[in-house]
Formats: sequence, C-alpha cells, structure tokens
Amino acid sequence: MRVAVLGGGVVGVAAAWYLAEAGAEVTVVERNDEAASECSFAPTGQLAPGHCGAWASPRAPGILLRSLVNPDAALRLLPHALPGLMRWGIAFLRECTDERYMRNSLIKLRLCLDSTQATRDLRDRLGLRYDNNDNGALFLHRDRARFEKEAKGAAAMAAHGLKLEVLDADGAARIDPGLAPVKDRLVGALYSPVDGSGDCGAFTRALAERAAAKGVVFRYGSTIERIEEDADRISGVATSSGRIEADAYVLCLGAESPRLMDPLGVHLPIYPVKGYSMTLPIKPGGAVPKMAMVDENNLVGIARLGDRVRFAGKAVFTGYDTKIVPEMFGGMKKVARDLFPDGVDETQPTYWACLRPMTADGPPIMGTAKHRNLYLNTGHGHVGWTLACGSGRAIANMVFGRDPGIDLEGVRLEGREL
Repeated sequence: MRVAVLGGGVVGVAAAWYLAEAGAEVTVVERNDEAASECSFAPTGQLAPGHCGAWASPRAPGILLRSLVNPDAALRLLPHALPGLMRWGIAFLRECTDERYMRNSLIKLRLCLDSTQATRDLRDRLGLRYDNNDNGALFLHRDRARFEKEAKGAAAMAAHGLKLEVLDADGAARIDPGLAPVKDRLVGALYSPVDGSGDCGAFTRALAERAAAKGVVFRYGSTIERIEEDADRISGVATSSGRIEADAYVLCLGAESPRLMDPLGVHLPIYPVKGYSMTLPIKPGGAVPKMAMVDENNLVGIARLGDRVRFAGKAVFTGYDTKIVPEMFGGMKKVARDLFPDGVDETQPTYWACLRPMTADGPPIMGTAKHRNLYLNTGHGHVGWTLACGSGRAIANMVFGRDPGIDLEGVRLEGREL
C-alpha cells in the first residue's frame, strides 16, 4: 500500500514510522528542508500527561478578555485577530464549562498516557537519543488558594490513571534540588512521576533518519498547493515539486490543516495559537532544574535539555503570524531569573516562535471524515510531541483496517466541525 503523509513534524514523522513498520510504502511531503522545522523544532520539550488539561476552561474567557489590556498576559488575544477567530472562538467558548473541561481533559489524559509509553518504547527499541529525561515533572504553585484547589483535583486525576503527588515547598526542593535556593517563593507543587522531557526536534530528526533507512521517502522543499478529490476519495496532492498519488493519505499539517481542508468542504475546528520558547545555556556550578517543570502562576514550561534549559510560554491569538516579537519573552525571562538566578546564562539566548494547532475543545482530530482514504491526524495543540507516537500508531492501524489500539471516543471529527 502506498501512503502519502502530509507534514514532516513530529506527528507526521511518527505516523510515517509506524506506517512503514506495518509494511506501507511511505512518502512524507514537507515544505521545509528537513523534518521538525516548525512547531516541532523548539517546543518546551515535555512529555506531559500531567499537563494535559484542555485550554477551554471556566477561567479561559476572563483570561482572554483581560489580555486585551494586559500585554504581559500569558494568554493574549490581539484585536486584529478577532475577525478570523469568530467561528473557532464561539466553539471554544461553548467548551468553557466545568463539565466539558473535565470531559475534554480526560480524553486528552487517556491519549497522553498511552502515547508517552509508546514514545519511550520506541526510543528504547531504536536507541534514540535526544537529551531525554524520565525524572517526571513538577507543577509549581505560588498562590495558595489555587494550589489547594489543584491539590483537591489530584484525586480525580488519580482515578483516571494519573498519579499526582502533592508536595509542600520543601518536598519540591527535595525532588529537584535546583529549587532549593528559591523554595521560599513557592507554596507547593504537584509531582507527576510519569512525565518527562527532551529535545523534540532532535527526537523527530533521529526518527526521520531511522524511517528513511527503513525506506520512507522524504520529499523536502515540497509545498502542498492543494489536495485533489474525486467524489469520496482523494485522488492526489499537487505540490510545488509535482503531483503525488497514493492509495491513502494522512494529514499531519498542524495549523496549516484548515487551509487545505476548507476548499474540500471539511472545516476543521483548529486555530493557530502562537507560542514562544527561549533556550539558555547552563552556567557552570549554577542551580538548575534536573526535571521538567511548569510555573503554573506564570504559565511557563521549563525543561532541562542536557547543558541547556528551555523556557516556553505565551499563547497569542494573532492568526498565521510567526514573527518573533522580542517583548513576548519578558515573562519567560522573569521566571528564569526568579527560579534559577545563578543557573542560566541569559546573555546567550536562542529564541523561537511557532503556531500550535489548537482545537476548540482540546483533543486532537483523528480518523476519516468526508473522504474514505484521507486520515486526519492533526490538532494536537500544546501536547503535540506527547501525542505523536500514540496517534501515529493508531493511524497506521486504521490505514490497514485494524483496530486503532486505543479508544478514540472524543477525537473523531464528527460533531466537532466548524
């Protein structure tokens, strides 16, 4: 069976690997010159079942409204984006209830737990190295009222397979001594032992090399111009380097997915939410984290990547704009100075910006829709790396007519289309 995978980020490369392993002849179409050049290049780098909560929550509308007048807000809604955001925004607001937030978060949790194990299994089987770290993750709190509320919610998560240990500030510093000098700035933390971290870009490129050795063809520098249909099937894909035909097609184009599917009458509930990351080298002898963390009050993710520490944050609703705006790193710099004042070198930063493919409700979109040979594997949002291997394995099973291997309730497009 010939399969064309559209997109060479971590989601597309993982799908290509599992398809090739199942016996498909796979071609990956990617507009950049190598894999993991956009959203997969420099995200926080967390394998994050512990941070799988849906963005559509009862708190979200207020946060977004306040962001219109607060340039330092972690979530920012820029006024010029409002016209293009209306349909997605209405769908997002419908999900901002306690009941829907919990439903959507538990769907993501199920997928994240499955996929995190799949990622580690694949890493161990192939010997992939990417500054990986399996030490878990700490979710740091500075506000007591919110910490106590989150601690109560930990029991609900445990009932669905996510163990979260509630720690005071001393306990957090015992698990990660890098916090010892600043533990007085925390009221506590939740610790998820199943979480981990690593360099997503390095993981993706290493997996792409293994896939190429297995026979996967990567057509880099090929921009997809349109997807061509014939009744209920896809007949081909027109690209800047020629037309591609296959028996099946897998859409892994992240935030670009709606642009190509809208002309086919398939309206995906995905919006490009801009995120930023800042990577800093470690100073000799300085106190630095040994594990992944999230500063919950500032919504900044932190990951130790070998001799570097990456800080990632911001969720900016600004359309398809990927320009790096220097002032957007202010919150990350503040967290770096506050938590690791002697540990990281702010004079040598590496900055990055990308577009996260966020669905209105939170879970990704998987499975077929209007076309029986087109498989959707997109909308993975802020946990794209966490979900990549699990969704790639499930899609490969579906392409070959097998059971996906995991419950896909809540991730199909039916009932979610804009």
